[in-house]
Amino acid sequence: MAFLARWLEPIYALMRIVVGFLFLAHGVQKLNVLFAGGEPPMPLPMFWLTALIESLGGFLVMIGLFAGPAAFVCSGTMAVAYFFAHQPRGLLPIQNDGELAALYAWVFLFIAARGSGVWSVDAVRGAAGVAPARSAA
Repeated sequence: MAFLARWLEPIYALMRIVVGFLFLAHGVQKLNVLFAGGEPPMPLPMFWLTALIESLGGFLVMIGLFAGPAAFVCSGTMAVAYFFAHQPRGLLPIQNDGELAALYAWVFLFIAARGSGVWSVDAVRGAAGVAPARSAA
């Protein structure tokens, strides 16, 4: 839509920040289960790894530090989660409660391809591959 074209960079940055924050919240939730002595719904080493990827990956995507590689790992994690935990319960995400895993996998793949963008630590440190902010002319 042409009327939003001038806001493309800030909208992308806000999407990256919100998605990273929400994913971080999932990781913190898992860490709380572990530290509170709760029973994880999967083998403990896999639960620890998932909690670490969600927490650290979500944080890195949110602040825009190595967001591309972090998002790629997060995308792969969610693809694995979808195919191992959700897909066996039904063909479609709406049948197997896998909508969130599928959505995260695709959004993180987009972030991995697009990179950190503006409003990111990578942009502040002048990282290679981070496009400078366009003027709002």
